[in-house]
Amino acid sequence: MNAITDISADDWIDVGSVEDIPVRGARVVKTPRGCIAVFRNSENEVFALNDRCPHKGGPLSQGIVHGRNVTCPLHNFVISLETGEAQGADEGQVTRFDIRVEADRILLDPSALGA
Repeated sequence: MNAITDISADDWIDVGSVEDIPVRGARVVKTPRGCIAVFRNSENEVFALNDRCPHKGGPLSQGIVHGRNVTCPLHNFVISLETGEAQGADEGQVTRFDIRVEADRILLDPSALGA
């Protein structure tokens, strides 16, 4: 994926193709405000979250994607890809970023990055 250094408040940011992300996997986009994990589930839906688990800061991009959730690789926290909220008895939330797909390109909303 791409590193983002120049953010415009008007233009959605092209971070790559849907095909760049393995099914049930993730890729990391580096931004001035930190790393964002872009996920693709088995239904070819894409989601974007801060790449740090709310529990101990584990890299969510290295977790297991299942349905519309990702399980942190460190301590098995399950995080909703739709909301960023911890599921079940776990507590916490990560920042979710608006994302859309146009012509197989993944576009990230720059307003979520503070542009």
